[in-house]
Amino acid sequence: MSRKSAKDKERAALEERIGYAFTDKELLERALTHISALAGGNRNASYQRLEFLGDHVLGLVISDMLYKSFPRANEGELSRRLSDLVRKETCAEVARVMDIGPALKLGSSESHAGGRLRATILADACEGLVGAVFLDGGYAAAEALVDRFWRERMLKPLRPLRDPKTLLQEWAQGRGLPAPAYKEVERTGPHHDPEFRVSVSLPDRPTAEGIGSSKRAAEQAAAAAMLARVGIAADKLDG
Repeated sequence: MSRKSAKDKERAALEERIGYAFTDKELLERALTHISALAGGNRNASYQRLEFLGDHVLGLVISDMLYKSFPRANEGELSRRLSDLVRKETCAEVARVMDIGPALKLGSSESHAGGRLRATILADACEGLVGAVFLDGGYAAAEALVDRFWRERMLKPLRPLRDPKTLLQEWAQGRGLPAPAYKEVERTGPHHDPEFRVSVSLPDRPTAEGIGSSKRAAEQAAAAAMLARVGIAADKLDG
């Protein structure tokens, strides 16, 4: 079997798993292409633009699903559910269920470094796939895809534990303090796999810092560090 036919077989198997067959196979190709696989680093031929679109399509579809499924939920609950369902960690979990990894097109070094299992790549490719389905089949096709892979997660009870940023903000508000201020201190690593260092500050307290593979993750880590500094364990507080 040729390399091309093996790749085509992986893509066809993925289409079967997600329940959608692309009319424009180039869109599927782009949705699964990591920038490391492109000579000269032409980002437009990778999934990055589709990831941007898919992120927003995913948010819209899930917002619609939440609005219809939880008619008594207030805005705060809907927002918390949405945040949990569209976060990178959830997208990476969905990508593993879809088994996107084998169909990804990676550069040799990225592939040998375990890129097919890397959460950041899986999450980005998952969003890229949502964007590609939206462009190829329209909103209804994207909605069907999201419904297929996110509905069961959506219907689970809302997790009682709140994220560190929310906890820190509530702690500050409860003491009459202004909202915590976050600042990006440093960004290192290659463009496709960056590492962020973020600081968080509150009045009359030393700043705390956190590191993560995204700015959001670094902010959460910084908030957790600040909570620990003021004597609160984030994993001990419930909703």
